[in-house]
Amino acid sequence: MSISRFAKTLSGWAAVLPAVLLPLAACLTAPVAMADSQPLQPRQMLPAYQQECAACHLAYPPGLLPVRSWSHLMSGLDRHYGTDASLDPAAVQQISHWLHANAGTYKRVQEAPPEDRITRSAWFQRKHRELDVAVWRHASVKSEANCAACHTRAEQGRFGDGELRFPAGLDARYRRAFED
Repeated sequence: MSISRFAKTLSGWAAVLPAVLLPLAACLTAPVAMADSQPLQPRQMLPAYQQECAACHLAYPPGLLPVRSWSHLMSGLDRHYGTDASLDPAAVQQISHWLHANAGTYKRVQEAPPEDRITRSAWFQRKHRELDVAVWRHASVKSEANCAACHTRAEQGRFGDGELRFPAGLDARYRRAFED
């Protein structure tokens, strides 16, 4: 092959490669909530889960709890942390199936936390150990279960340190725990 023909071939590929590689790279690097290389939040949220669960609280990523915890929670919706969150049997079956298929299987969630509460899990306690009780009780936070008070992308299942915000109205003396 002559040099000029090689140069034309190369320039043709140079025009095509970005059009092919950039979308491929975008698909491969699309944000997915991960923990220990396992997804916390599936790419597709089940509409029934979003509608029913997010009506009262964050639709927690299924990867934050093991199958056993989700089974226990879904079988006791009539006494869901002091509230009757009962659903019709078809909705319970559909949501349960989806939660089981997407439950956490990685090291951090192998054991069900006490009372099947994400906030009582060992990894949650360890990750938040620097926070003072006053932070959880502040009006803009309300409780440990209100992930979105500090995690700006909690609804997408993203809980990285780079996505934290200092809760509005919280005394500045607690800021250090957010910056460590």
